[in-house]
Amino acid sequence: MTVAGRRPGARARWMAAALAAMLAGCGTAPADGVLVFAAASLQTALDDMRPDLSRLAGVEVRVSYAGSPTLARQIESGAPADVFIPADAEWMDYLEARGAVQSASRVNVAGNGLVLVAPAAHAPTLAIAHGFPLAAALGDGRLAMADPDVPAGRYGRAALMTMGVWDDVADRIAPGENVRAALLLVARGEAPLGVVYRTDAHAERRVAVVDTFPAGSHPPIVYPAALTATAAPAAARVLEALRSSEAAAAFSRHGFAPAPSGP
Repeated sequence: MTVAGRRPGARARWMAAALAAMLAGCGTAPADGVLVFAAASLQTALDDMRPDLSRLAGVEVRVSYAGSPTLARQIESGAPADVFIPADAEWMDYLEARGAVQSASRVNVAGNGLVLVAPAAHAPTLAIAHGFPLAAALGDGRLAMADPDVPAGRYGRAALMTMGVWDDVADRIAPGENVRAALLLVARGEAPLGVVYRTDAHAERRVAVVDTFPAGSHPPIVYPAALTATAAPAAARVLEALRSSEAAAAFSRHGFAPAPSGP
């Protein structure tokens, strides 16, 4: 049986070509390139170092940014990523347990810190300590932070719980789908305070750091990287470039901490 006069199989070939064109329009890597799926908080640093990564790896490197859970689920569903860099170990563990990343390739590439920020023109004097008056400092406003499903949100909630103030503000959260969305609320003056990564505050001139959360108030913030199960051969060179001295310098320049050791 033919379809609209096409030979058998022509429809399947046409659909495959249409799907390929659609995927190309959605930002997939070209056949000779490598596509990295990276947490939104890495955008400024990776955009800066992408030319060096491409040069060191000898292949075009492209990066797609979103919240770590969004990216992990896309990879699980077959998205054509070659390298995955989430903002915590949990989402890497999630894909590793499902055979969607190559376990032997996994390596930590950077660390981070957590800070309380405010609009630069209206930053209060507020010291983070157990029981500090966060709710009072919000006034009638809300606290911007990433949704707790996102790593930055989990870190933030853990820090606020450790500081004994989570119950005071739990019903006054303005959640963002990722940390950059939360940062934008503060930068625009739509939230008087926010909890974001140190590097996000570093990248946004419209906010000021009020104080830094103690490292022990939340789990260590780590960015693991690994090849996906379907990674192109050239992706291994990109992963190696992410461990280079040039990449380490770029991460440091953008406020990231050295990569913690271990899984």
